Amino acid sequence: MRKRNILLNPGPATTTDTVKMAQVVSDICPREKEFVAVMREVEEGLLKVVHADPEKYAVVLFCGSGTINMDICLNSLLPEGGKILIINNGAYSRRGMEICEAYGLPFINLEQPLNHQPDLQVIENVLRENTDIAVVYITHHETGTGLLNPIREIGRMVHKYHATFIVDTTSSYAMRPIDIEKDKIDFCMASAQKGIMAMTGLSYVIGRKSLIEESANYPRRSYYCNLYMQYQYAKEHGEMHFTPPVQVVYAARQALKEYFAEGEANKWARHRRVFRAIRKGLTDLGFRIYISEGEEAELVAAALYPQDENWNFERIHDYCYERGFTIYPGKVENTGMFRLCALGAIDEQDIEAFFQIFRDALTEYQVSIPVKYKDIK
Repeated sequence: MRKRNILLNPGPATTTDTVKMAQVVSDICPREKEFVAVMREVEEGLLKVVHADPEKYAVVLFCGSGTINMDICLNSLLPEGGKILIINNGAYSRRGMEICEAYGLPFINLEQPLNHQPDLQVIENVLRENTDIAVVYITHHETGTGLLNPIREIGRMVHKYHATFIVDTTSSYAMRPIDIEKDKIDFCMASAQKGIMAMTGLSYVIGRKSLIEESANYPRRSYYCNLYMQYQYAKEHGEMHFTPPVQVVYAARQALKEYFAEGEANKWARHRRVFRAIRKGLTDLGFRIYISEGEEAELVAAALYPQDENWNFERIHDYCYERGFTIYPGKVENTGMFRLCALGAIDEQDIEAFFQIFRDALTEYQVSIPVKYKDIK
């Protein structure tokens, strides 16, 4: 019997055996009509997840991790003479800024607190004072901390100032319900190894067809990572421009079947159930959570390292890993923390089993329970 590992890292997610086995198919050339039909099925499902009207929106598939989507959107959707506003309150919005720097794109880095939702009035002031802002970029769920950004309110503001709204939904897509029109999103993105609980290697951008077609006239800053080029090729030929990750596409098809069988509301309820079990398990042990209730995406809990000379994350990680559970370090500079995530094909009984192991690890290495902190002023 195959060992079942529980991944409490922020992706790749724990998968079902049926998704894993969906990759075991007869060899096939990806230019065959049979495979093209599989891709069409996947594309239709990906649009449906965010309630996107296929007359207005298109999905464009790429090989790569979630970062390729960020690269594609930022380099492809900025018109000549325009500027990008990066709402920067986490590691992944900062990565968007780094992509802009790599391409030499003009941008405004609007830094906001890492542990709180951004100030909407500050965002509006920047939009009003900088009429050359053509694109606004934000991360929906900052998995480095678990922070949820209020995209609908921001999107409404972005459109008031006639800019394009790009939202990195890599760690919320197919987990938290998203309605691309109601949430005022022009472009969103994700990767198969996250919300749909498939395999690494397939990423996708979902966006307004009208804006993609308009971008044909923008400066072409990349070849492989140009959104319009890949969109137009798929439109004309029904295929990805370059070789697709064939087996991963089959897994994605199976994962989407399982997504719709479970249902959007039921899947979100399960993720929330898992998250509550994680949060309760941590607080019962005395851990402090970095993001306050009400500002969390309810998918990732980032717990501060206790102030205990016996605490060593690597040892705790290894103890848990050897027993089938993966935990993950934090992503805030100069702040020691680790993350437990509610992604993937898991439920609250898996979290109960994890905390038995986790408590044993703390006991094994003589970390005080409840864990200790000095007063932080």
